[in-house]
Amino acid sequence: MVERAGSGAVAAETSVVPGVGNRRRGWVLAGVAVVLGGVLGFHRLVPNWPGRLGSLLESFLPWGGVLVVVLLVVALVRRSAVALVALLLPVGVWVDTFGGLLLPGEEGGGRELVVVQHNVSDENRDPAGTARALADSGADLVALEELVDPQLAAYEKALAADYPHYVVRGTVGLWSKHPLSGEQVVDIKPRSIEEGWSRGLRAVVRSPYGDVAAYVAHLPSVRVGMSGLASQRRDESAALLGRAIAGESVKPMILLGDLNGVVEDRGLRPLTSQLAFAESGFAFSFPAAFPLARIDQVMARSATVGHIRTLPATGSDHLPVVARVALE
Repeated sequence: MVERAGSGAVAAETSVVPGVGNRRRGWVLAGVAVVLGGVLGFHRLVPNWPGRLGSLLESFLPWGGVLVVVLLVVALVRRSAVALVALLLPVGVWVDTFGGLLLPGEEGGGRELVVVQHNVSDENRDPAGTARALADSGADLVALEELVDPQLAAYEKALAADYPHYVVRGTVGLWSKHPLSGEQVVDIKPRSIEEGWSRGLRAVVRSPYGDVAAYVAHLPSVRVGMSGLASQRRDESAALLGRAIAGESVKPMILLGDLNGVVEDRGLRPLTSQLAFAESGFAFSFPAAFPLARIDQVMARSATVGHIRTLPATGSDHLPVVARVALE
């Protein structure tokens, strides 16, 4: 009897302050929402050490929107007004940062080039089929990376009819419907990589709208491990490419490449600080089986990169991306 009376007393005492647990959880949700909004809005302030934490965060920044949706669902289930109000912060920051990418983009004008960027994979078992799929896009320029023998011959043969002008340097190449000149290697090799590594080229496209400098680059891969993001080589290569672009004498220029980084990643600042990138479209390109990030990029100077989108999967572990570049 004593035990039952005691239990009843505890229950009665707890029921005196109904909803306290829910309110506490609501404030916790609100706190998480504010922190998420701060991270989305001020990700540049996140230190890049240890393990290049800032770059790792920025690589998946758009997916913060998924966390916002999860918090919203939990707040609705909890019926927490304070959490719903706090969620206005990350929602507003995400929309301000990425909302424009959801728009369809403006209609193309007269002075524009359609470009395709694709890392075709050195393990691609159907290079001819991949080449035909890219040619079907009708692009003016097609940039390819991971070109190796004997696959290179298949690309040359399959693209010859639609793209009579092309240049290959090392493992990167550019195919064009318009004449090319000034073809040369762009040295973006990090110091720690041995000789025989060539992943950058430059050519001048004699387009109907005047000369356009075109760069094709494949920056070193990054790896995510227990120690964080291993991107030192990628960052060094991006800096070398940035210097080359800064010294380019032809004003309109287009950079196409597998940059192994998203445009928000501070490791690509030597490029994104000088070049414009897509105004609309997420175009997540890697991995092809379940795309999580767009590491295949189209950037430009004295030009506007319009809507960017992916093309259907090929035999590569990347998806091709296609964009319209309007020249100024």
